[in-house]
Amino acid sequence: MSVTKNAIDQPLSCLIVDDEPIARAGIKDFIEQVDFLQLVGSCGTAMEASDFIHKNQVDLLFLDINMPYLSGLELLESMENPPLTILTTAYSEHALEGYRLQIVDYLLKPIPFQRFHQAATKARQLHHLQRLQKQPQAMDPYLFVRQKDSFKKIQWADILYVEGMQNYAKLKFIDQELIIHQTLVSLEEILPAEHFFRIHKSYLVNISKIDVVSGGRIFIGDHELPISRHRREDILKEIVYNKLISR
Repeated sequence: MSVTKNAIDQPLSCLIVDDEPIARAGIKDFIEQVDFLQLVGSCGTAMEASDFIHKNQVDLLFLDINMPYLSGLELLESMENPPLTILTTAYSEHALEGYRLQIVDYLLKPIPFQRFHQAATKARQLHHLQRLQKQPQAMDPYLFVRQKDSFKKIQWADILYVEGMQNYAKLKFIDQELIIHQTLVSLEEILPAEHFFRIHKSYLVNISKIDVVSGGRIFIGDHELPISRHRREDILKEIVYNKLISR
Protein backbone atom coordinates (compact mmCIF):
# COMPACT_ATOMS: atom_id res chain seq x y z
CA MET A 1 0.00 0.00 0.00
CA SER A 2 1.50 3.33 -1.00
CA VAL A 3 1.65 6.31 1.32
CA THR A 4 -0.52 9.08 -0.06
CA LYS A 5 0.16 12.79 0.24
CA ASN A 6 -2.84 13.13 2.58
CA ALA A 7 -1.42 10.43 4.88
CA ILE A 8 1.93 12.21 5.02
CA ASP A 9 0.23 15.56 5.75
CA GLN A 10 -1.70 14.23 8.75
CA PRO A 11 -0.57 15.74 12.08
CA LEU A 12 1.80 13.75 14.27
CA SER A 13 0.02 12.13 17.20
CA CYS A 14 1.86 13.26 20.34
CA LEU A 15 2.11 11.87 23.86
CA ILE A 16 3.45 13.95 26.77
CA VAL A 17 5.21 12.01 29.55
CA ASP A 18 6.25 14.04 32.60
CA ASP A 19 5.65 13.65 36.34
CA GLU A 20 5.26 17.44 36.76
CA PRO A 21 1.72 18.74 35.98
CA ILE A 22 3.03 22.24 35.22
CA ALA A 23 5.54 20.86 32.71
CA ARG A 24 2.82 18.78 31.04
CA ALA A 25 0.59 21.84 30.79
CA GLY A 26 3.41 23.86 29.17
CA ILE A 27 4.11 21.22 26.51
CA LYS A 28 0.37 20.85 25.89
CA ASP A 29 0.07 24.59 25.25
CA PHE A 30 3.02 24.47 22.80
CA ILE A 31 1.53 21.50 20.92
CA GLU A 32 -1.75 23.36 20.50
CA GLN A 33 0.12 26.21 18.77
CA VAL A 34 1.60 23.91 16.08
CA ASP A 35 -0.77 22.80 13.32
CA PHE A 36 1.19 19.64 12.42
CA LEU A 37 1.03 18.27 15.98
CA GLN A 38 -1.96 16.65 17.67
CA LEU A 39 -2.07 15.73 21.35
CA VAL A 40 -3.47 12.24 21.96
CA GLY A 41 -2.48 11.72 25.58
CA SER A 42 -0.65 12.92 28.67
CA CYS A 43 0.95 10.63 31.27
CA GLY A 44 2.50 11.27 34.67
CA THR A 45 4.67 8.13 34.77
CA ALA A 46 6.70 6.04 32.34
CA MET A 47 4.68 2.93 33.24
CA GLU A 48 1.45 4.70 32.33
CA ALA A 49 3.06 5.84 29.08
CA SER A 50 4.22 2.32 28.22
CA ASP A 51 0.65 1.04 28.57
CA PHE A 52 -0.73 3.95 26.51
CA ILE A 53 1.77 3.39 23.67
CA HIS A 54 0.94 -0.31 23.62
CA LYS A 55 -2.77 0.48 23.06
CA ASN A 56 -2.62 3.61 20.90
CA GLN A 57 -0.88 5.04 17.85
CA VAL A 58 1.80 7.49 18.97
CA ASP A 59 4.08 9.18 16.43
CA LEU A 60 6.00 11.48 18.76
CA LEU A 61 6.90 11.36 22.46
CA PHE A 62 7.70 14.44 24.55
CA LEU A 63 9.50 12.56 27.30
CA ASP A 64 10.88 13.72 30.65
CA ILE A 65 13.93 11.83 31.94
CA ASN A 66 13.84 12.01 35.75
CA MET A 67 10.63 10.32 36.85
CA PRO A 68 9.92 8.01 39.80
CA TYR A 69 10.30 4.22 39.46
CA LEU A 70 11.12 4.20 35.73
CA SER A 71 13.06 6.99 33.99
CA GLY A 72 12.39 8.25 30.49
CA LEU A 73 15.63 6.70 29.24
CA GLU A 74 14.71 3.35 30.80
CA LEU A 75 11.32 3.55 29.09
CA LEU A 76 12.99 4.10 25.72
CA GLU A 77 15.37 1.19 26.26
CA SER A 78 12.46 -1.10 27.16
CA MET A 79 10.69 -0.55 23.82
CA GLU A 80 11.67 -2.49 20.72
CA ASN A 81 10.38 0.16 18.29
CA PRO A 82 9.82 3.39 20.25
CA PRO A 83 8.08 6.38 18.65
CA LEU A 84 10.11 9.39 17.60
CA THR A 85 11.18 11.01 20.86
CA ILE A 86 12.04 14.50 22.02
CA LEU A 87 13.51 14.51 25.54
CA THR A 88 12.39 17.34 27.83
CA THR A 89 14.50 17.71 30.96
CA ALA A 90 16.12 20.15 33.36
CA TYR A 91 19.42 18.25 33.24
CA SER A 92 21.94 18.47 30.42
CA GLU A 93 24.15 15.54 31.51
CA HIS A 94 21.88 12.94 29.91
CA ALA A 95 22.16 14.34 26.38
CA LEU A 96 24.77 11.85 25.16
CA GLU A 97 22.78 8.90 26.48
CA GLY A 98 19.67 10.28 24.82
CA TYR A 99 21.31 10.54 21.41
CA ARG A 100 22.65 7.00 21.80
CA LEU A 101 18.99 5.98 21.90
CA GLN A 102 18.42 7.88 18.64
CA ILE A 103 16.20 10.63 20.00
CA VAL A 104 15.08 13.46 17.71
CA ASP A 105 16.16 16.32 19.99
CA TYR A 106 16.99 17.25 23.59
CA LEU A 107 15.16 20.21 25.09
CA LEU A 108 16.32 21.82 28.35
CA LYS A 109 13.69 23.25 30.70
CA PRO A 110 12.47 25.94 30.77
CA ILE A 111 11.84 25.35 27.08
CA PRO A 112 11.56 28.37 24.75
CA PHE A 113 8.84 28.00 22.12
CA GLN A 114 11.39 28.62 19.35
CA ARG A 115 13.42 25.55 20.41
CA PHE A 116 10.24 23.52 20.81
CA HIS A 117 9.12 24.41 17.28
CA GLN A 118 12.56 23.65 15.88
CA ALA A 119 12.56 20.17 17.47
CA ALA A 120 8.99 19.48 16.38
CA THR A 121 9.83 20.45 12.79
CA LYS A 122 12.79 18.07 12.84
CA ALA A 123 10.50 15.29 14.09
CA ARG A 124 8.01 16.03 11.34
CA GLN A 125 10.72 15.78 8.69
CA LEU A 126 11.99 12.47 10.10
CA HIS A 127 8.45 11.11 10.26
CA HIS A 128 7.84 12.03 6.62
CA LEU A 129 11.11 10.37 5.63
CA GLN A 130 10.17 7.17 7.48
CA ARG A 131 6.78 7.05 5.76
CA LEU A 132 8.30 7.61 2.33
CA GLN A 133 10.88 4.87 2.92
CA LYS A 134 8.03 2.42 3.61
CA GLN A 135 6.48 2.99 0.20
CA PRO A 136 6.93 -0.02 -2.07
CA GLN A 137 9.25 0.75 -4.94
CA ALA A 138 7.83 0.15 -8.39
CA MET A 139 9.53 -2.81 -10.02
CA ASP A 140 10.19 -3.16 -13.72
CA PRO A 141 7.88 -5.79 -15.25
CA TYR A 142 10.80 -7.79 -16.65
CA LEU A 143 14.02 -9.44 -15.54
CA PHE A 144 16.92 -11.10 -17.32
CA VAL A 145 18.12 -14.60 -16.44
CA ARG A 146 21.28 -16.29 -17.65
CA GLN A 147 20.87 -19.35 -19.83
CA LYS A 148 24.32 -20.74 -20.68
CA ASP A 149 25.98 -17.94 -22.69
CA SER A 150 22.78 -15.95 -23.25
CA PHE A 151 20.56 -13.68 -21.21
CA LYS A 152 16.85 -14.37 -21.54
CA LYS A 153 14.26 -11.71 -20.84
CA ILE A 154 11.27 -12.82 -18.74
CA GLN A 155 8.16 -11.17 -17.33
CA TRP A 156 8.05 -11.90 -13.61
CA ALA A 157 4.22 -11.72 -13.68
CA ASP A 158 4.23 -14.81 -15.93
CA ILE A 159 6.02 -16.99 -13.37
CA LEU A 160 3.66 -19.58 -11.88
CA TYR A 161 5.98 -20.57 -9.07
CA VAL A 162 9.63 -20.96 -8.17
CA GLU A 163 11.10 -24.20 -6.85
CA GLY A 164 14.31 -24.06 -4.86
CA MET A 165 16.98 -26.71 -5.46
CA GLN A 166 19.90 -25.86 -3.14
CA ASN A 167 21.95 -23.29 -5.11
CA TYR A 168 19.63 -23.42 -8.11
CA ALA A 169 16.03 -22.45 -8.73
CA LYS A 170 13.47 -23.61 -11.26
CA LEU A 171 11.20 -20.89 -12.67
CA LYS A 172 7.97 -22.51 -13.83
CA PHE A 173 5.87 -20.87 -16.56
CA ILE A 174 2.80 -22.13 -18.42
CA ASP A 175 4.82 -23.15 -21.45
CA GLN A 176 8.38 -23.52 -20.18
CA GLU A 177 10.66 -23.88 -17.19
CA LEU A 178 14.02 -22.26 -16.66
CA ILE A 179 16.73 -23.40 -14.26
CA ILE A 180 18.95 -20.62 -13.01
CA HIS A 181 21.92 -20.43 -10.67
CA GLN A 182 20.18 -18.56 -7.85
CA THR A 183 18.91 -19.55 -4.41
CA LEU A 184 15.24 -19.39 -3.50
CA VAL A 185 16.06 -17.01 -0.64
CA SER A 186 17.71 -14.50 -2.98
CA LEU A 187 14.82 -14.72 -5.45
CA GLU A 188 12.37 -14.09 -2.63
CA GLU A 189 14.21 -10.81 -1.98
CA ILE A 190 14.23 -9.85 -5.67
CA LEU A 191 10.62 -10.65 -6.63
CA PRO A 192 7.91 -8.24 -5.36
CA ALA A 193 6.66 -9.38 -1.96
CA GLU A 194 3.12 -8.23 -2.66
CA HIS A 195 2.92 -10.73 -5.56
CA PHE A 196 4.99 -13.70 -4.41
CA PHE A 197 4.47 -15.76 -1.27
CA ARG A 198 6.68 -18.40 0.33
CA ILE A 199 4.47 -21.45 0.99
CA HIS A 200 7.24 -23.92 1.81
CA LYS A 201 11.01 -23.99 2.25
CA SER A 202 11.22 -25.12 -1.40
CA TYR A 203 8.40 -23.14 -3.05
CA LEU A 204 7.62 -19.50 -3.79
CA VAL A 205 4.31 -18.96 -5.61
CA ASN A 206 2.84 -16.16 -7.67
CA ILE A 207 -0.28 -15.26 -5.67
CA SER A 208 -2.25 -14.26 -8.77
CA LYS A 209 -1.73 -17.74 -10.30
CA ILE A 210 -3.21 -19.69 -7.37
CA ASP A 211 -6.37 -21.58 -8.36
CA VAL A 212 -7.20 -23.54 -5.21
CA VAL A 213 -6.01 -23.70 -1.61
CA SER A 214 -7.10 -26.99 -0.06
CA GLY A 215 -5.83 -28.50 3.16
CA GLY A 216 -2.06 -28.62 2.95
CA ARG A 217 -1.89 -28.04 -0.82
CA ILE A 218 -1.97 -25.24 -3.34
CA PHE A 219 -3.08 -25.90 -6.91
CA ILE A 220 -1.82 -23.81 -9.82
CA GLY A 221 -3.26 -25.22 -13.03
CA ASP A 222 -2.15 -28.85 -13.12
CA HIS A 223 0.54 -28.29 -10.50
CA GLU A 224 0.02 -29.40 -6.91
CA LEU A 225 2.39 -27.86 -4.37
CA PRO A 226 2.77 -28.55 -0.64
CA ILE A 227 2.15 -25.94 2.06
CA SER A 228 4.39 -26.22 5.09
CA ARG A 229 2.53 -26.55 8.39
CA HIS A 230 3.78 -23.26 9.82
CA ARG A 231 2.89 -21.29 6.66
CA ARG A 232 -0.70 -22.53 6.27
CA GLU A 233 -2.20 -20.06 8.75
CA ASP A 234 -0.29 -17.17 7.15
CA ILE A 235 -1.58 -18.13 3.70
CA LEU A 236 -5.17 -18.22 4.91
CA LYS A 237 -4.83 -14.88 6.74
CA GLU A 238 -2.81 -12.93 4.19
CA ILE A 239 -4.10 -14.37 0.90
CA VAL A 240 -7.44 -16.10 1.34
CA TYR A 241 -9.43 -14.47 4.14
CA ASN A 242 -8.94 -10.86 3.02
CA LYS A 243 -10.43 -11.81 -0.39
CA LEU A 244 -13.11 -14.15 0.94
CA ILE A 245 -16.66 -13.27 -0.19
CA SER A 246 -18.50 -16.33 1.18
CA ARG A 247 -18.21 -17.95 4.60
